[in-house]
Amino acid sequence: MEFHSFAEFIAMGRHGFYVWLSYGLTFLVLAINIVLPILDRRRLLTEQARRLRRERSSSAVVSEENNDASTT
Repeated sequence: MEFHSFAEFIAMGRHGFYVWLSYGLTFLVLAINIVLPILDRRRLLTEQARRLRRERSSSAVVSEENNDASTT
């Protein structure tokens, strides 16, 4: 198919709406498939770091309590 102007290329012989809509939806789905795993990984790492800090602080408190109980 030959186009004589950029406007004809965009119109795609009156099928432009469907052609460009399908391209747009395809790129939207691809972007979602790239971005969501990155955001999920970031959230998971943040939660794991928070949980690790919480576990370390609670084990330190328990360790101090055990040391205080054993010295008395």
